[in-house]
Amino acid sequence: MDFQTLYYVLAVVMMVVGIAGTVLPALPGLPLVFAGMLLAAWAGHFEEVSGWTMVVLALLTLLSLGIDFMATALGAKRVGASKPALVGAILGTFAGLAFGFVGVFIGPFVGALLGELYWLRGVGGRELGQATRVGLGTWLGIVVGTILKLGVAFVMVGLFAIAWFF
Repeated sequence: MDFQTLYYVLAVVMMVVGIAGTVLPALPGLPLVFAGMLLAAWAGHFEEVSGWTMVVLALLTLLSLGIDFMATALGAKRVGASKPALVGAILGTFAGLAFGFVGVFIGPFVGALLGELYWLRGVGGRELGQATRVGLGTWLGIVVGTILKLGVAFVMVGLFAIAWFF
């Protein structure tokens, strides 16, 4: 096997792992997809995929990073989340990895809920209701962000495929 083939195989693996990373928070999702595409374009000496296409894909990658932060922040802000709730959502996301796919989706909610309860320093009546709203709002922001990032990932793969084959 020659090096060019090895680069192409590595590029495909990077793209597949990157797409998984749009759902799994421990992986750098779309930056990894972009790196795989860049490696494939470089291995092909930018003959199949031009530098301009790579610039567009780089901009889409940057857009995805903005989506990630904005969706979570807007979901949390809309329900008045505290900073401990946001930290809890992040920690809950990573803790959820231990419980597989379901944990990745439940972890941010539980983390935000516990963070907000810590911030409010109470578990009774109104505090629990507010913490639950914050947990749901933060979780919804993460889910919307993930869906949008998946959309951007498929647009990137589509643009790359069109550039490669046509």
